[in-house]
Amino acid sequence: MNFKFKTKKIRFIDEVIEKRYNIIIILIMLLFIVIAFRLFNLQIINKEKYETLVMENAVNIVDGTSTPRGRIYDRNGNLLVDNKPLKTIYYKKVKGITTEEELKLAEQVANIIELDYSKLTLTNLKEYYMALYKDKVDALITDEEYEKLENRKLDSTDIYNLKLERITDEELNSKFDAFDKKCAYIYYLMNKGYSYDEKIIKNDGVTEEEYAIISEKASSLRGFNTKLDWERTYPYGDVFKTILGKVSSESQGIPSELKDEYLKKGYSLNDRVGISYIEYQYEDVLKGKKAKYKVLSDNSYELISEGHRGNDIMLTIDINLQMELEKILEEEVLNAKSEANTKYYDKSMAVIADPNTGEILAMAGKQVVNENGVNKVYDYTPGITTSPVTVGSVVKGASMLVGYNTKAIEIGTKFKDECIKIKDTPEKCSWSNRLGVLDDIEALAQSSNIYQFMTAIKVGGGTYVYNQPLVINKEAFTTYRNMYNSFGLGVKTGIDLPVESTGYKGESTMSGHLLDFVIGQYDTYTPIQLSQYINTLANGGTRYTQHLLKKVFNSNKEGTLDDVKEEYKVTELNKIDTEDIYMNRVKEGFLAVMNGRGLGVGYMNSNYNPAGKTGTSESFLDTDGDGVVDTETITKTFVGYAPADNPKMTVAVVSPDVGYSDSPSDFTSNVNKRITSRITDAYFNIYGI
Repeated sequence: MNFKFKTKKIRFIDEVIEKRYNIIIILIMLLFIVIAFRLFNLQIINKEKYETLVMENAVNIVDGTSTPRGRIYDRNGNLLVDNKPLKTIYYKKVKGITTEEELKLAEQVANIIELDYSKLTLTNLKEYYMALYKDKVDALITDEEYEKLENRKLDSTDIYNLKLERITDEELNSKFDAFDKKCAYIYYLMNKGYSYDEKIIKNDGVTEEEYAIISEKASSLRGFNTKLDWERTYPYGDVFKTILGKVSSESQGIPSELKDEYLKKGYSLNDRVGISYIEYQYEDVLKGKKAKYKVLSDNSYELISEGHRGNDIMLTIDINLQMELEKILEEEVLNAKSEANTKYYDKSMAVIADPNTGEILAMAGKQVVNENGVNKVYDYTPGITTSPVTVGSVVKGASMLVGYNTKAIEIGTKFKDECIKIKDTPEKCSWSNRLGVLDDIEALAQSSNIYQFMTAIKVGGGTYVYNQPLVINKEAFTTYRNMYNSFGLGVKTGIDLPVESTGYKGESTMSGHLLDFVIGQYDTYTPIQLSQYINTLANGGTRYTQHLLKKVFNSNKEGTLDDVKEEYKVTELNKIDTEDIYMNRVKEGFLAVMNGRGLGVGYMNSNYNPAGKTGTSESFLDTDGDGVVDTETITKTFVGYAPADNPKMTVAVVSPDVGYSDSPSDFTSNVNKRITSRITDAYFNIYGI
């Protein structure tokens, strides 16, 4: 029995081994089939592809110098930003060159060119000394310190730093005069950054003679040569220049704060890139394409593909209107600063837009600064997207729609305008205590706060009793904010600029703060948000993205705008959730503001058939810089459009802090009114009624 059992067991083991062997054979055969297929694919099917990849990995391919960026035009084809040739002297390290040779080259070039070496640092000068007097500097290190280096108790960086420390100022002063320092600066520039990069030695004020001599002697000045680089030029000077943005210089390369972003996109550290506003926003469009070269065995270059200028862009801006706007703002902020009660006033901002597309036609901010007793004006245009203010009654159009939508009021509903008093709070009133009984149209025309208060109380389900507590449903804040947001207030407008603030959103849900909210005295908004708000109202309820880009053109050698690559598509963000009858009623109220007894009369010429809304708000400042708000001021705002029956343009104007509460006089500057009147005149003088 045991013998038979053992025989069966052996047979079973043999069968298992044979099966496993067969499986291994099959796996090996499959593996060989896969390998054979891969070899066939590599050597036959995709032979050329892999040969190209091998060549690319074996050959050193380098980019040429930066190519000019695309041009920037206004909506009418006027050139706003161009490139001009820039004579440049540069150095590119030659393979195998020695330090001694570079020192001699630096001296030779110093004899040819004039150069400002004021940026030469003490460390740069010491490094030049170390290169010139290597043996002398080596002797500054003791035998004991060299022994520590061998025993790894010190490293090469430690030794280097010790050498720098032991080169005295006296020694440098005894060896180096002004010419030597110029040589030292050239030597520093020659060795700055990566060894394979072109180093800019001089590109500012290169004379014809300097350019010609370096070009002529390029063969003997190993690594030195000349080229025509480029720099941005602005045919209209400083007009709109801040928003057009900046480009980094070749010596600057990519700024450290943008390094990670640009390196991820495949840029090199020494690339010239857009670093602010339009230049930064549309970097991918404006950047040029660099030429590509193959580095040959003798370190010379063979062109693989030519570079070309970046694509051109057309903005929505009308530069003629922009110039007028900036001129008006500059004149009016200076004028206002000479008026009474403008101690804290220092700026005004304005936006002119097309309500049917969201295109910005002109935008500017100007700030007046007193320097040594003289008022000077500086650009403040970035504040249009980044400086929120308490805007006041201009928001009452949106507030009125909440009343209609919630059935808190109907068309024609009337309230008596008289001060209200909530327990433990000061009275809340309109600007005048004699406005009487008002319907919704008159409430807008006369900017009644009480009308909005009574409406908000009904929206929030509250009951008002004089000098008694007021309880309002907190959801009313959400109801109002949702309506405001749908107009672009308190949310991003989508403006195609890198930075945009959404403003301050109050956190308290106290009943009194809801009353403040509905008259524009709680949350804060930017001028660009006000522009989108009035755009949306003017066109009947469609909120479009605010934008500055109009078209992109493929660049050509002739520099003409013939080949449209891309046209900005008008982007609808949302529609206001209300009935047309209510939207039209608010527009009727805005028309009344600008006519008859309306508070907006005179802000826009009546010949333009304007509609709009004024705003006055209480604002607060920290005047002594201690982080505590200590002064109450008055801010003026205005939003409007024209013609009312077929809106072609909108305007939003903001003038913060035009007055203050403890002033010895009651005078409040009309700077906002003057600005609005003048810029709408400027618009219709250009475009006609």
